[in-house]
Amino acid sequence: PAEDQPSTGNPTLDFLERSALDAQLSSSEIRGVISKYHGGVSYPNSELGRSLQMVAQMIAGGLSTRVYYVSLGGFDTHVGERPTHDRLMQTLSSGFAAFLRDLKLQGNSDRELVMTFSEFGRRVEENASHGTDHGTAAPMFVFGGSVKGGVFGGHPSLRKEDLDHGDLKFQTDFRGVYATVLEHWLKADSRAILGDGFKTVGMI
Repeated sequence: PAEDQPSTGNPTLDFLERSALDAQLSSSEIRGVISKYHGGVSYPNSELGRSLQMVAQMIAGGLSTRVYYVSLGGFDTHVGERPTHDRLMQTLSSGFAAFLRDLKLQGNSDRELVMTFSEFGRRVEENASHGTDHGTAAPMFVFGGSVKGGVFGGHPSLRKEDLDHGDLKFQTDFRGVYATVLEHWLKADSRAILGDGFKTVGMI
């Protein structure tokens, strides 16, 4: 525990209290950094837009954080998928468009890399509720000034005989994308983190 924080005698409780104190101090620092930056970019009025704006403010403030994480929920679309998915993709697109403009105005676009990921894909066949159920393969998007634009991996076949029990057959192992970011962007040993050697993708 910190010198001004007496030990409770319980290591777990001491850890939790110390973490809470650290979080409080960090929150105060973050609020100070955010209040100083007023970029000229207008962000969409969405939770994702506000989160990305805050990240842009922290980047502009020079915080030493190397990885930021934001989320956009609502993709678990088993029912009435089309209008929901269209709305979510618009939210994603407008949020990241503002964020990337902001980084460019800051002069930080070549210093940042954005990667999207999801814990599930979608099946090919529509279910009875005009949605799709959980599947395997899904796209990943990577943005940034150092990213080589293009599509990596072939388009998966939608033919029934080419599916894997109704699921798309992925073209690129997502761990290869992670390995690429770890090795070529964060300069970290991907084997130590992923537990095996995965083929990197030539996107950076």
